[in-house]
Amino acid sequence: MEGRLSICATPIGNLEDITLRVLRTLKEADLIAAEDTRQTIKLLNAYDIETPMISYHKFNEQTRGPQLVQMMQEGKHIALVSDAGTPGISDPGETLIRLCYEAGVPVTSLPGPSAFVTAMTLSGLHMRRFVFEGFLPTDKKEQQALLESLRTETRPVLFYEAPHHLTRTLETLGTAVGDRRVVTVRELTKKHEERRSGTIAELLAAYEEDPPRGEFVIIVDGADPEMLRQEEEKQWEDLSIEEHMALYPDLPEKEAMKRVAKDRGIRKQDVYAALKS
Repeated sequence: MEGRLSICATPIGNLEDITLRVLRTLKEADLIAAEDTRQTIKLLNAYDIETPMISYHKFNEQTRGPQLVQMMQEGKHIALVSDAGTPGISDPGETLIRLCYEAGVPVTSLPGPSAFVTAMTLSGLHMRRFVFEGFLPTDKKEQQALLESLRTETRPVLFYEAPHHLTRTLETLGTAVGDRRVVTVRELTKKHEERRSGTIAELLAAYEEDPPRGEFVIIVDGADPEMLRQEEEKQWEDLSIEEHMALYPDLPEKEAMKRVAKDRGIRKQDVYAALKS
């Protein structure tokens, strides 16, 4: 058969959370590319799967990726798995997937568990629209840009975090967005699965008494659009209409008046009257 890549979603905790299609694919594949073979062997042993494995992770993706692509070009069927959940989301699988497309290797995705989707269903927040950010960027400039954008983000924002970084990340988020409502979910689908909800300050106090354990999903509630509108209008109060108009020197007067009226939440006629008085 033609070589190909199968993206296989595996359990995020409970080993029963795996599809029949993924089990069949893991058995039929020529090779399993695993983020951590020591982790994946537990799953394979549970289901008597003897397919050979090869490691593929962020520390070897630059060399191992092209090797895997060559195997698939030679006709091998490779199943890609991460430590838990769906490959390609906050893990190096996305690099291998891109390499396959560039090389013309067929790719298919077998749906299944994903930690942030599972956390969303447990959150109790309005999740019609959301933003998934994965782990906070380690680059300071990139992290700062992201944090600044969160202040006016009205959709819930989801992050992944390790237990030893959880409180520091909550403090960082609190500095950026204020004491907003947040939900943390840990050990999803496992025996000690836990959901906590409260303000960032409340959760920080709770984790000071009961240190965090397990892998976390953090969901920061979106900003209140009405409060954002009020804050935006309030910032113009210290400016006169004339000073506000001067902020738009490159616009025609009528267009600038429209912008000033919109900024201040007043009618354009009121802007005109103030300028002519």
